[in-house]
Amino acid sequence: MSFEVTTPALEALQDIELRAAEQGLPYHGQVPPVLAWQLFDAGDALLVDVRSAEERKFVGHVPESLHVAWATGTALTRNPRFARELEAKTGKDAVVLLLCRSGKRSALAAEVAAKAGFTRVFNVLEGFEGELDTEQQRGHADGWRFHHLPWVQD
Repeated sequence: MSFEVTTPALEALQDIELRAAEQGLPYHGQVPPVLAWQLFDAGDALLVDVRSAEERKFVGHVPESLHVAWATGTALTRNPRFARELEAKTGKDAVVLLLCRSGKRSALAAEVAAKAGFTRVFNVLEGFEGELDTEQQRGHADGWRFHHLPWVQD
């Protein structure tokens, strides 16, 4: 008799997938930052930073995360090879968590990946820096760094 071993984090991810399907999301769901870290840290998911190389260098990034830019350069020109580059680094059947600055670009990237045949691609809510606050600053109310999750700056 075989059975699948699940952790609370994987069970939460399954619930997120069900909600995403019910809501008609074009990708597999939206994962809160703390859950994303738990899945990544346990080796249950790959974390892919879709920000530009400049953002990763000057703002910081999650150690051991993969990088596939959704857009490049200071003008953030859309990377036409995004899905191919993502597949080369992750394969299409891995649990892939996409992270950007605020969760907007990674949601677009998740949609493109899902349309390209990725079977378990998720957006990390709030992003690395979070949304702008009333003072037009990030990181004071939400985001990866706000939750004191691991990150480094080169």
